[in-house]
Amino acid sequence: MSPPVRAARSARSLDAAPAGAIRIIGGQWKRTRLPVARHPGLRPTPDRVRETLFNWLGQDLRGWRCLDAFAGTGALGLEAASRGAAAVQLVERDAALVERLHGLQQRLRADTVRVQRGDGIAALERAAPASIDLVLLDPPFDSALSGPALRCATRALAASGFIYLEAPDAWSAAQLAPLGLALHRHLKAGAVHAHLLRHAPAG
Repeated sequence: MSPPVRAARSARSLDAAPAGAIRIIGGQWKRTRLPVARHPGLRPTPDRVRETLFNWLGQDLRGWRCLDAFAGTGALGLEAASRGAAAVQLVERDAALVERLHGLQQRLRADTVRVQRGDGIAALERAAPASIDLVLLDPPFDSALSGPALRCATRALAASGFIYLEAPDAWSAAQLAPLGLALHRHLKAGAVHAHLLRHAPAG
């Protein structure tokens, strides 16, 4: 893992994340810096996008059950845990990233966070129906995993739950409808399309 670059205090604000790091935006670990490994394909969700997402969701996630299916740096799942989520499952298939996630979990003493090495889609398939309040999906941009992940996430999603999806393209209502999903919020930031999805209304 590459250590964060330390900047002079006069050069930037104290809560700004240095190069090679991101920061937790809110909750009990607010402003905690998370080092970002130099790893092929690793593309953490930018601070501004995460801040917008959790403004959409509300600041208090107490009691929520969350699954981060492509955890990477763990930024999304740890943000949910910082805001009080009762159970957060971080799933990542890369062994080196899993080791780093375990280190972050121990450093933060994040008792509600469980790190699992494995396939995120398979983890969603194993989840009990309607058992997850927030599914976090940030698959590799060069993959075709968004569709399969959404199908599995829809089954696992609680009736009033949310799916967050990052993708290189916007998902239209026509694409979401066959999955039983509807767009709740959307943001474009650079090359990223951030979607907040819910179960489509009955009828």
